[in-house]
Amino acid sequence: MENASWIRKMFEQGAILKKQYGEDKVYDFSLGNPNIEPPEQFFDLLKDAICNRKPLQHGYMSNAGYPDTRQAVAEYLSEEHGIEIFGDQIVMTCGAGGALNVALKTILDPGDEVIVPVPYFVEYNFYIDNYGGVSKLVKTTDDFNLDVGAIGAAISERTKAVLINSPNNPTGRVYDKKTIQALGALLDRESARLGREIYLISDEPYSKIVYDGVRVPSILQAYKNSLIITSYSKDLSLPGERLGFIAVNPALAPLDKMMGGLIFCNRTLGFVNAPATMQRVVRHLQGVSVDINFYKRKRDRFCELLGGMGYQFHKPEGAFYLFPKAPLADDVQFVMELQQERILVVPGSGFGCPGYFRIAYCVDDLMIEGSTEGFARVAGKYFS
Repeated sequence: MENASWIRKMFEQGAILKKQYGEDKVYDFSLGNPNIEPPEQFFDLLKDAICNRKPLQHGYMSNAGYPDTRQAVAEYLSEEHGIEIFGDQIVMTCGAGGALNVALKTILDPGDEVIVPVPYFVEYNFYIDNYGGVSKLVKTTDDFNLDVGAIGAAISERTKAVLINSPNNPTGRVYDKKTIQALGALLDRESARLGREIYLISDEPYSKIVYDGVRVPSILQAYKNSLIITSYSKDLSLPGERLGFIAVNPALAPLDKMMGGLIFCNRTLGFVNAPATMQRVVRHLQGVSVDINFYKRKRDRFCELLGGMGYQFHKPEGAFYLFPKAPLADDVQFVMELQQERILVVPGSGFGCPGYFRIAYCVDDLMIEGSTEGFARVAGKYFS
């Protein structure tokens, strides 16, 4: 609990400030909670799924999910990745968080290491520790791309997996195709040297929230022993519905044991199966997402405002986060200074990357504009 998420700490602090000053006087950029309504199709399909009653439609199912939903996901991924994937290689899960826990439970023995590039979503530490694993943190480059050489240097006899997140939370960085291919080649060599598989797990809940023509490269094409973890929380604005999936590369070895392990762990970790109604709905929403331009306009406006004040940052290619450099070495102190302006952001220390801070810009435009004076006053103390 002492090491619990800074994101939640700041979110809870925001609730206190809102009671004190009023909702419209607090500028809360702490939580990545999508503020766009789901597409209209979702509501039509949800109404149909609820009103058209069928026998046992709220009953148990296969622990992996409904076969027709898994097949719909597989067909969409096959087209997206240019690799033939079948429904049997999909496990529907309780969000990406549930999917990560299922995957890590399946592959980890106590003491196994999972390499995690920094900055990273801090919950990874807890997910890995849940199953006796050890997080091995590796720095990224100055512009937050993967440092394949550093990952290679971190591989040991105990390495079981590399866990990446693209588009990245908190930086918004999308790892480019050349880098992903180099990572795949590295893991091929190291797996051969060790005489066993090293798995590549790609956490991709923001994969459809990308800007300026950027595409998230396919890890399924880059490396055979790979798994995609994702959810419908961000691209369909459904975080509270807890629906996601694991997609397993059809070339992964041993495929049958991996699928059996994932399905077994989905049940025995207590998830049992992904929510039934949501599975019936998203079956028809493959490739559908909210209007990404909504987030792009917010990104561009924040970059314009903060860049003009002197803040330094890598312009995000995806997700809905900005990760500027703090003008103080002590990012927590800087975040506290912003809090005096009733601006709530998350220190980079909460993502294993001191000296930065994260802004979640999935908020109302009025909040962005209202925070401008506070950001400017704090910037005026440090930027000439």
